[in-house]
Amino acid sequence: MIGQRLEIRQGQGLVITPQLQQAIKLLQLSNLELDAFVEAELERNPLLLRDEGETDAEERRDADAPVEVADDRDASERDLTEGSARDAEGAMDARDDDLYGDAAPGERSGDRAADETGQPGLSEWSAAGKGGGQPPGEGSDDRPDRREQTLWEHLLDQAAVAGFSPADHAVAQALIDMTDEGGYLRGDLNEVADRLGCGLDKVEAVLAVCHGFEPTGVMARSAPECLRLQLVERNRFDPAMACLLDNLELLARRDMAALKRACGVDDEDLREMISELKALTPRPGAAFGGEPAQTVVPDVFVRPDPAGGWRVELNGDTLPRLLVDKRYHGLVSGGARGEEEKTFVADCAAQANWLVKSLDQRAKTILRVSSEIVRQQDAFLAFGVEFLRPLNLKTVADAIGMHESTVSRVTSNKYVATPRGVFELKFFFTASIAATDGGAAHSAEAIRHRIKSMIDNEVRDGDVLSDDRIVDILKEAGVDIARRTVAKYREALRIPSSVERRRTLKSA
Repeated sequence: MIGQRLEIRQGQGLVITPQLQQAIKLLQLSNLELDAFVEAELERNPLLLRDEGETDAEERRDADAPVEVADDRDASERDLTEGSARDAEGAMDARDDDLYGDAAPGERSGDRAADETGQPGLSEWSAAGKGGGQPPGEGSDDRPDRREQTLWEHLLDQAAVAGFSPADHAVAQALIDMTDEGGYLRGDLNEVADRLGCGLDKVEAVLAVCHGFEPTGVMARSAPECLRLQLVERNRFDPAMACLLDNLELLARRDMAALKRACGVDDEDLREMISELKALTPRPGAAFGGEPAQTVVPDVFVRPDPAGGWRVELNGDTLPRLLVDKRYHGLVSGGARGEEEKTFVADCAAQANWLVKSLDQRAKTILRVSSEIVRQQDAFLAFGVEFLRPLNLKTVADAIGMHESTVSRVTSNKYVATPRGVFELKFFFTASIAATDGGAAHSAEAIRHRIKSMIDNEVRDGDVLSDDRIVDILKEAGVDIARRTVAKYREALRIPSSVERRRTLKSA
């Protein structure tokens, strides 16, 4: 029989309030996105006040005091609001099975769906990651996910798949940061070596790999080097062309007779060589997005402590200082006449109190996570990039008593300034490979570097190591690794198989 009936069921479910959504999003906002979000809230909420440091102490005490929300709502509504405010700190540490996970704000279809439900404040909060409270549908072509990829991002993407060890990747990132919009490397390699605590030969070796990135000629230190890299790719770099590149000043003066004598060619060959030069690109980076580069402002400072160890401090310039204007709240709440006006003032007071508490808890969470990362990677800060330790989100989360998703949100788009340079917090997380004896795990990048070193030492046909032999050598050294993992690392390093390497050594 098919019929209708009524049933009563009791169950548990995760309910994410607008305040909890806001707390979660605040964690993963960068300092620029946070500043835009705060500006939007200041415009929307009349009870919020930016602390400019210009008011006297008494006014600031009055403004910063929590607002007593007096309205005509029933007791259950007031208890819910007050309970939510008390739970602000706990709400910052949400599990990874919540509504948003680790996705960035503004990238989820759920944001737009929630806005359509008409819940108060959702549209403003979901738009925070896009640079402010702009209504959906307006200026959509200017969204960050629609812009062109910059040269800096393009080079970083290639460096991520180039098979660099952690040390080499840090060097590559420093070199990419020194590349200008035209694609030229501006800076001293000795300065990079001194800052990162490595040898000049390592920096030059990494730069040689970066010279193979697209577009061809990028990260060259001069125009002749840029043109040479492009000619080498076209297999058109010969002694005559090398002489032409060495005498570009003669070409600028149109001294063809002197060019012919320097290159040892006739008129026809010289015309062909000049035509080839004209077909090259003297500014390889000009084809990428012309968006002005924004300076990275660190969220955390790490300095040596005179007493030993490291001192971790938040960058106060990136932390918005907000106050709740209690005097103005008393003025407008006393003048509210209708039910709609009273509800609006009460909601503004509750949201203002929650935002101030959430910003404070966000700062404390960033400091806790950063301090633990510094403690785990103190060897890197003391001795250089060769001493990066294997680290994952779970290790940091267990040490500070938070969930992995919280640590992931905190480390997204956050930067730390150290004596070794400015790094993204996610830079310090590297994969690990277990040890055969149950001891400390090995960094995957360190194992990759060890494999490369063993293959680089092959000078004769008999020295060529197969993947199985490399596995045996590593296991003897206490590294538990599979043959397919060795093959994967070797291919990532663009190293041919043992058969191809043996054939190359025989022909040499």
